[in-house]
Formats: sequence, structure tokens, C-alpha cells
Amino acid sequence: MAHHYVVTAHKPTAVTACVTGNFTSPSDLNLIVAKNTRLEIYLVTPEGLRPLKEIGLYGKVAVMKLFRPQHESKDLLFVVTMRYNAMILECIGEADNLEIITKAHGNVSDRIGKPSDTGILAVIDPKARVIGLRLYDGLFKIIPLDKDNSELKAYSIRMDELQVQDVEFLHGCANPTLILIHQDLNGRHVKTHEISLRDKEFVKIPWRQDNVETEAAILIPVPSPLCGAIIIGQESILYHDGNTSVVVAPPVIKQSTIICYAKVDASGLRYLLGDMAGHLFMLFLEVEQKGDTGVVKDLKVELLGEISIPECITYLDNGVLFIGSRLGDSQLIKLNSKADDSGSYVTLMETFTNLAPIVDMCVVDLERQGQGQLVTCSGAFKEGSLRIIRNGIGIQEHASIDLPGIKGMWALQVASGDKLDNTLVLAFVGQTRVLSLNGEEVEETDIPGFTSDQQTFFCGNVQHDQIVQVTSVSARLISTQSKQMLAEWKPPSDKNISVVACNTTQIICSTGSELYYLEILPNELIQRGHTTLDYEVACLDVTPLAEGAAKADFVAVGLWTDISARILKLQDFSEVMKEALGGEIIPRSVLMTCFEQHNYLLCALGDGSMFYFSLNRKTGALSDKKKVTLGTQPTVLRTFRSFSTTNVFACSDRPTVIYSSNHKLVFSNVNMKEVNHMCSLNAEAYPDSLALATDSSVTIGTIDEIQKLHIRTIPLFESPRRIAYQECSQTFGVLTMRMDIQDSTGLNPSRPSASTMTQSVTASSSVSSLSLTKSVGASAAAGGTGNVVPEYGQEVEVHNLLIIDQHTFEVLHSHQLMQTEYAMSLVSCQLGDDAHTYYVVGTALVNAEESDPKMGRILIFQWADGKLIPVTEKEIKGACYSLAEFNGKLLATINNTVRLFEWTAEKELRLECSHFNYIIALYLKTKGDFILVGDLMRSMTLLQYKTMEGSFEEIARDYNPNWMTSVEILDDDMFLGAENSFNIFVCQKDSAATTDEERQQMQEVGQFHVGDMINVFRHGSLVMQNLGETSTPTSGCVLFGTVSGAIGVVTQIPSTFYDFLHELQNRLTTTIKSVGKIEHSYWRSFNTDIKTEPSEGFIDGDLIESFLDLNTDKMKEVTEGLQMESDSGTKQDCTVDDLVKMIEDLTRIH
Repeated sequence: MAHHYVVTAHKPTAVTACVTGNFTSPSDLNLIVAKNTRLEIYLVTPEGLRPLKEIGLYGKVAVMKLFRPQHESKDLLFVVTMRYNAMILECIGEADNLEIITKAHGNVSDRIGKPSDTGILAVIDPKARVIGLRLYDGLFKIIPLDKDNSELKAYSIRMDELQVQDVEFLHGCANPTLILIHQDLNGRHVKTHEISLRDKEFVKIPWRQDNVETEAAILIPVPSPLCGAIIIGQESILYHDGNTSVVVAPPVIKQSTIICYAKVDASGLRYLLGDMAGHLFMLFLEVEQKGDTGVVKDLKVELLGEISIPECITYLDNGVLFIGSRLGDSQLIKLNSKADDSGSYVTLMETFTNLAPIVDMCVVDLERQGQGQLVTCSGAFKEGSLRIIRNGIGIQEHASIDLPGIKGMWALQVASGDKLDNTLVLAFVGQTRVLSLNGEEVEETDIPGFTSDQQTFFCGNVQHDQIVQVTSVSARLISTQSKQMLAEWKPPSDKNISVVACNTTQIICSTGSELYYLEILPNELIQRGHTTLDYEVACLDVTPLAEGAAKADFVAVGLWTDISARILKLQDFSEVMKEALGGEIIPRSVLMTCFEQHNYLLCALGDGSMFYFSLNRKTGALSDKKKVTLGTQPTVLRTFRSFSTTNVFACSDRPTVIYSSNHKLVFSNVNMKEVNHMCSLNAEAYPDSLALATDSSVTIGTIDEIQKLHIRTIPLFESPRRIAYQECSQTFGVLTMRMDIQDSTGLNPSRPSASTMTQSVTASSSVSSLSLTKSVGASAAAGGTGNVVPEYGQEVEVHNLLIIDQHTFEVLHSHQLMQTEYAMSLVSCQLGDDAHTYYVVGTALVNAEESDPKMGRILIFQWADGKLIPVTEKEIKGACYSLAEFNGKLLATINNTVRLFEWTAEKELRLECSHFNYIIALYLKTKGDFILVGDLMRSMTLLQYKTMEGSFEEIARDYNPNWMTSVEILDDDMFLGAENSFNIFVCQKDSAATTDEERQQMQEVGQFHVGDMINVFRHGSLVMQNLGETSTPTSGCVLFGTVSGAIGVVTQIPSTFYDFLHELQNRLTTTIKSVGKIEHSYWRSFNTDIKTEPSEGFIDGDLIESFLDLNTDKMKEVTEGLQMESDSGTKQDCTVDDLVKMIEDLTRIH
């Protein structure tokens, strides 16, 4: 039986809907954003958006609306999911513990009914009397809101109009009145229906307007007192209220299709419109007063500027709007009253990273650190980009100084009036240097009271406007104003000081095993304590535990020889706690720290591993010993502040930031090779920065927002389709598509983008392949005259191969394919005995008259010495949907066949064998001599290549009708597939079956509803392998990328662990109730148009990990009576701590 654990590593980022209103309280202005299965609730503040709460739904959001029932002071949220679960949500509670409760819920689907092509439409009557739903053709559903029912009851009204484009409720009507755009054989028409709530049917048609523009698609109901509606088409905008009708056809809106709108003011005189090309328009209604009523006399449209391609727009306040995007980054925009130099009224305030849609991706280890990075093809059209996603934190470099051999580093404020650091002290073997920072200038200086001919062990600002410098000889106290030495303390014995720790009031230093405690007073250092320990001191720390305290009550000591960490009480050095660390490796750095009001002791060893303990602030006792591996070299721990929280930086060959999230420690890699020392630096030219010392230099930089994944964006301004990594040339190959427009001078790019902005461009001319031109009639890309010339103003897809540098991500070269030739697939591989590595591109020649392509090419290129050399090309009879390297040969799926080509000595492709029996073979994965093929609708097939016969043999096939979107080989017997109803499943090849017939059938042994369309699977992991002692036996790791921008992980687990997690999952479903009261088992069941079956073989990692967010009482409730296997194999009770540790380890696989 197959057992898998599936979890989201990066949540969906594509915005499906957004609304603004007073949801969390009557005075709060909230923005609520829906991203596939998640709702994010923000508070709109003068500083920007403040995230308040994030909730996951057991469903994909189809519609989300805010409405205010009569006699209520705040808004309620109405949501319908793709599987027709409707809910009304209310927010209760105060700022820190907001709770979303389900006021009413119900499933509004019908047993019969044809789901409409235009999707789910939901509208709410302006007076909040009813909710209207259009789910199926010819039916309109009404949910009355008059009673406080906890169950949503809907009744249906028959509707004669079948093809409804859009529907809304009109304002200012005595009875709820619908307006809709519908289409019939004669065109599109606008019609209104009054609903009788008593008779539950349409009673009359107040007004109608036949034959509006044929592309009319959006209705905007205008609020009272004007009432009526605006109908938006491709070329014209119409206002109609039953009496007056005003129509305008502004040329600015014709270039593209308007897809969303937002109302600006309550009276409904101004609207924002967004179109598919990312233009933002303002629509004004001009009103003329007639008596005491206003009448619309004109409509004006003005182009405001460019935004991300919008999915939804909502107006927040004070000229600020939120643009929710599905194809690019979402934005916060400010509108200005005056245009800037380029004529735009739009200022970008903030962008929100969106990876969607992830069309393809590859896992690479660019830094050679054993940590994978993901490079995704994200976005589309002008929002197209590559995203480099890595686990960890980025440091933006601002300045760098070449200085080798640094042994320690501290920032100081010397005679500085404004509390900013202006001096950097650097320790070297046998000397100390002082750098003064003046603006961006850095110059060497000296401080008279400093000793510069010794290595400094510690240096820092302390109380009473003084500085401490500790060297091997003495501790010196220096005035920050006069820079003269005020006092000096030397150890009573003539031994040298070896280790030191200091805070603003206390110094602890050791000479071998002697420990001294000094207090810092105005102008003097006074020895307050002394003790002799059993062994020599290896490291010390004296950080005060209480927030904001200046004095520490405890000192942490790491010792040589017995390899222990001890907590001693200050003044008398009495031992509170001794913790043996075990092993041979000595502790090199200890640190007491406070994360989220919890105290910890961190103790890093000389081999790069680290122990951490919970530390009791009152007694100094240690508990909960845990170990992680951070690097392979001795590690130095230092604290720093970032975004007003304290974090710890572990300097080693794999620098790591340690921070706390939901009261658990998280270890994030930093994008630097190695860091030996670091200190916080808050200087005038470098605010909130870090100074980092490597073997050869000092870097000053700022740290990115601290989060689990670090994402870097490389904009291409055109759609990326496929990506391949070529290690030997240190490049990526990327297939892209851009839009060119036919005008009077021929085909021209509609905007600058990666393929047109690079210096080096080549193009495939179709003269070289004459047979192709005959068959397709394509005009030569080089400008020859064929018989296919696009009509004027038409957009044409142009496909390219880009070569991109792996370090700078600069486009080195662009190769343009022939006209109407679409790039379908790409692979980088070595073929046969040929030593070169090639980029292989599979294409299709697309002809509008053909149902599927009859011709295509396989092109082979070599990137060498900064040039793209075409090596050979092969004509094929169809579209090359996918390519793979297969034991030195090239495997391709072409239309409905799988073909294997061998590489001849003449550097040409020769067809060796083929396999038929598919509808359209779209996906290929190989392992050894096995080939997995994913079909358009015939699920998956496993082939084996027979070397002796030189042919394919079909080993097994899954006979279920799954429409595949991606496939992957998990191991020799397990195959993973994703299909277009947002499910994944695992098939197993049954080698042990007795009859041939059974052997040829793959068994579906696992199935699960992900709730997102998966475009790509890739083997690989985003985390360092070998993260210390883990209690989770997971094996293998497959990453997936989805249409809504989520990244997920699928990993295999043993059956005993599966059973344990399954039991835990069942307990969690009873403890954690989902918003909208949708059952977890219903949501995760494998669901397509033709069947619904319960999920099996998969554990829902997102649910398991939500255990860590529960409060202690709930955690106890979940673990009560839960049994786990101990190391010896016997059953034992599972405690909350056991479970927390286990799930924390599970979170580290992503």
C-alpha cells in the first residue's frame, strides 16, 4: 500500500476575488482577499495594509461578497465555493483574537442541471433581502435572508434566458429586481425581472433593451438616487435606467477587453475599470439636474495608467486601491490628481508577490550547498517572469570593504548625538582597527583610550556614556565624549583573559578556569565576584533575560573537557543547572535569548551542530533539549533586531537566522556563502543593517523580511512556457511567448520584453525547410511573402528560446521561431557518445484550420562561447508535446505517439522505434529503462524499452479516464499523477500478480483532492538534507507547482507512521472546525464530474501542521489517549510535547 504525506510549502498567491467593507468591527475598514482556498483579512491603516487574520476554507472560492443586513452595524461575508458550498461568515472578538464564525451554511447544488459556461454568479440585493445565484443554465436560485436560519435554504426559479453573461440586482426598487445580459441567436440583450418573494417567481419585466453590443459582458448597477445600470462592452459603454439611455464608444477602451470594475464613491458617479492589457480607466457619469432628480446625460472615460493585469479591483480610501491579480503581482496603487511626466496618474505603493500561474519549474543547486532552489516560469503576458525561490533569507548588499582575517566585529556610538552607530571596531590577531562611518564614507581612525596593538575580545557601548574594550590583557573603560580611558581592570593573576561576555552593566571574563564578575559604574570597573570552575571556560553569555532589563541574574558558561553547559547565578557564581552535551566536540558559543516572550539557551558546538533548551527566567532551569545541525564549522551566535523583533544570527559556513514563529524556532538559511562574524549596524547611511565579515571582506547589508521562503523576481514581460537548466554552460534555457501586432509596417512587438530587449537575436527562417512551408503555407519569418498574412491589428503569438545566465539572470541570447511555430517542449541533455550538451526544442506548426498540428520540428542547439549554434533540425509529423533524455537517446511525444530517436555520428536524429495507443500523449518521465506517459484523457501508461529488440513494450496502464495535467515516477512501482479536477492519485504496478491481465492494470492505491490544478512535478527539495536528529521517517521528495501559485511537497512515509498520522488527522478534524462547516473528508475526497471517492493513502499535511497553532487545552484534547510507537517498538502514550516535536520536524521537510 502506498502511503504519502502531502503539504503546502508555499500558499496560493493568485487573487481570485477581493472586497472592502467593515467586517472586523463597525469602525475598521477591511480588505478581504481570496486566494484559491484561503481568505486573508487586512486592516486598512494610514501606513498601508496590516494583516489581521488568515483562514483556510475547505473549498475553492468562486464568489465572495460583503453585505450589510438591515439594522446591523457591520458587514457579513457571503462565500460560495466551486463545489457549491455557500456560507455567511461573521467576525467576532477583539483585535488579537478575532474569530470567524459561520452564521449560516448549506450546499446549494442541484442533482441535475448543466453548469453554466460563465461560471458561478452570485448577487446580493442592495437592501439585503435576498441572495441570488446563477449556477446552472435556465435556473435562478434565491436564498431569502429574512430569517436567522443557520442553514441556507434556496429555491429555484425557471429562467427563459439560457446563456446569461452577467447578472446584478438593481438599486431603488420596491421589490428585488434583477438585471441580466443574455445571448440568443440574434445577439445579446439586456432584460430586467422583478421577483415576488411571496410567490417565489419572476412577476414582471420592468424594462428591457434588445440588441446591445455583441460583446457586452459586464453590468454595473448604479446606486440610488440615479439607479439604472451601466453595460460595458468591447467598444461601447451604455447607461440605461428604463427611460434614458446614453451610449458612448471611447476609442481608448477598444484595444483590450474590460474585465473588472470598482465603485469609487457611494453615490456611484465614478467607477474604475481594468482591462486585460493592464490599463486602468476612470468612468465618470455626468449628471444634469431636472427638477429635484438627476439624469445621466453623458459618460466620460479616461485612461489613468498601467497596472498589473487585474482579476479584481477594489477601492480602499483616500485615492488608494487594491489591484488583485491572477497573472502577476497584486498591487496597492495610489491615484494622483496630476499626471506625472509620462502621463500616468498612478503611483505604485506596494506589490504583493504572486507566483501564479506556475507553468513549469526546475530544481537546481546553484550555490553547491546541498540546498535546492526552485526556478519557476510564472505569470503570463506582460506579467511573465522567472521566480527564484529558495528556503531562507536574502541579504541585500549595500557596501563592501576588502579586509581579510577578521576575528571579531562590533558597532559603536562614539560622541554621537543622535543614537546612531558611527564607528566599526574590527579585531584581528594581535591588533584592533577602528573605522569611522561618516555618511557613506568609511575611514580608519583611532580612539585615544583604545589599545590597538592587541586583539579585542569584546567592545561595546555601556551605561553612563561609556565604552568597554576587553583585550587579552585587560578590560578598559573609555568615555564616549572625550574618548580617553577612564579605568582599567587587569586579572589579579598574570594570566591572559581568554573569554569574555558583557552587557551594558556587567562584564564576565575568564582566564582559563578562573571566572571574574565586574560591574560597570561611572568612571570605574569594580570586581564583584570570582570563582574557579572544574574546567577551562570555552564560551560565556550574560544577556539579561527580562525584556528591557539592563542587569542579568544568570550567566551561561560552556566548558572544555567535560563538554557541558552550565547556568550560574550571578554575584556568587553558584551553579543552578548543569547540562552535559555529550560527544567529543566542545561548545563554541552560548547565548541566552528571548523569542516571543519565551526564553531559550542556545549552545553551538565546534562541528556546526547546535543544542537548544527552554530556559526558566526565574530559576535558570533548562528543559526540552533539542538538537539541529546548522553547518559543518564552528558557529558563532549573535542577536540582532529586525522589524522590531529579536532574532539570532548563527555565523558559520552555512549562515542561518534563527527566529520564532507561532512559538516554535525556525531556522532559515541566508544567501551568503559563509559568515565568520556579524554585528547589528544602525548608521546614518546604513539604517537597520547588518555588518557581516567573511574570510576576505566586510559586507554591510539589510536583511529581507524574515520568512520561510525567499523569492527573487526576474521580469521577462512575456509569457515563459518551459525552463531547462544546463550546468556545463551555466545557463538556463527558457521558452517564451510574446504578442506581436500586425500594423502597416508588418508584425511588431506590442511592448519591449526579454526576447526583444537583448542585444543578440537570431531567427529560424522557413526557407531552410521548404516542405514545411508548403504544408502550412507559413510566410517566412525573414520577411518572405507567404499566403498567410495576419489581418491588420491582429495579435500574433511569437515563440522564442532565451538563453539566460544562471548568476546574473541576464538574457544572453534570443532565438525566434518561425511564424505560427509554437514552442512546446525543451530539454538540456547529452546524446549518444557526443561530449557536448545540447538544448533540444520541440515545436508545432499551428494552423487555425487543423484540429491538431500536422507538422512540427525538433531543433538542436549548442550554447558555446557566447553563441547559439544550430546543430540540426528534424521535421516531425505533429506537435512535440514533451521531450526527455533516455539513455543517451532522445524520447519525444508527438501528437498521439511516443517516439525514440537515436543520435548518429553525423549529428542527426534517426527514428528508432515508436509506440501508439494514445489520444494525445502530453507528458513524459523516465527512470532506468522505464517510461511513464501521461495522456490527455487516458490517465497514465508505463512502457519499458527492450534493448535487444529495440522496441517499446507496454507494461501496465491505468484504465481510469483521468484527464492528466502532470505525471511523475516516485519509485520503481509507484507513479504519481495530477488531473484536471484538482486531484492527485498514485498508481502502483502490480509485478507480483499471477495473470498477465492483472499485471497490465495499474492499481490506483492513493487519491486525494488538492484543490488546485498542478502543472508540474519535480523531484527535489527546498530544504537542506540532514537537518539533525529528526523523528520523522519520510523518504523521497517531489515538489509541485500549481495554477494558483502554490508550491507543494509529496513525500513517502512508512505504514506505521501513516496509521499514527491518520488517527491524528481524524482527531484534528473533530477539534478544528472549518469555516463554513464543510467536512474535511468531503473536501479531500477525490472528486471529478463523474465520481466522488473518499481520499486514501494520503495524509493532509496542512491539517496536521495546524496542530501547532492550537492552544494548550486543545492540544491536550487532541493527544488524550493517542498511542505512538516507542523506539523499542512497544506502544506508549503520546504526550503533547512528543507530538509538537514530531510535527515541528515534519514542518522542516519544507
